[in-house]
Amino acid sequence: MDLTPLDVRYQEFPTALRGYQKGAVRAYLAQVAEVMEGLVRESEALKERLRALEEENARLKEAEGELKRAVVAAEKIARELKAQAEKEAELLRREALAAKDQILREAAEELRRLKEDIERAKQEKALFLGQLKALLQGYLEALGRLE
Repeated sequence: MDLTPLDVRYQEFPTALRGYQKGAVRAYLAQVAEVMEGLVRESEALKERLRALEEENARLKEAEGELKRAVVAAEKIARELKAQAEKEAELLRREALAAKDQILREAAEELRRLKEDIERAKQEKALFLGQLKALLQGYLEALGRLE
């Protein structure tokens, strides 16, 4: 049986010989009704507060879910960026190795050409010295005949 403050305030009791004083009972019932009204108001306020807190809790859980999704997405992006950076670093390493190999090939080719040039210069020097020697010997023989 639900009991409201109005039920208490307007409750009627049968009268009997030597019963309670009606005024005192009425005053007490009025006090009980006021206390009950206060408790009902407090209960309603607490219910409203509970509802607001439940809504806030639901909102915070939703925000937590969104935050978790954002963290997962950020971790995924970080992994992807790391993988991309590693790929780029590997590509740069390969390009550097290829450039090094190309430079070494060009240097080896230049060295070969320089060696050929040196060999050619040695041959030309030997040829020039041979021709100069022959020319000088020819002059010496001509001088020897003139004497």
